[in-house]
Amino acid sequence: MSLKLAALSLGPLLTLVFSSAPVAAGEISGLQPDRRPQGAPVMTAYPKDGAWYRRALTGIEQPYPASLRFLEDQGAWFTPFIHPGMTGPYDIRGWHHEDKPPSP
Repeated sequence: MSLKLAALSLGPLLTLVFSSAPVAAGEISGLQPDRRPQGAPVMTAYPKDGAWYRRALTGIEQPYPASLRFLEDQGAWFTPFIHPGMTGPYDIRGWHHEDKPPSP
């Protein structure tokens, strides 16, 4: 019983000790996290060739809706639109089917 009591009282004590410990300057996201470091690489262009557009438009029939114009502005950041999603009845674009719908 006393071991259980000791364990229960040790948890909050350790939480208090470690949560109030000072954080070293090297462990945070810099002193100005809203600014990129000097000399950090900068991506100035993200070329998209025909293969990229074919993959992005997989399972979508022509004429393409105007709502897909966002692909023209798509940069190097992640977008779930150009990657396979759920399987089964939710795979409306045919990403996971053996007989994929024809790509443009």
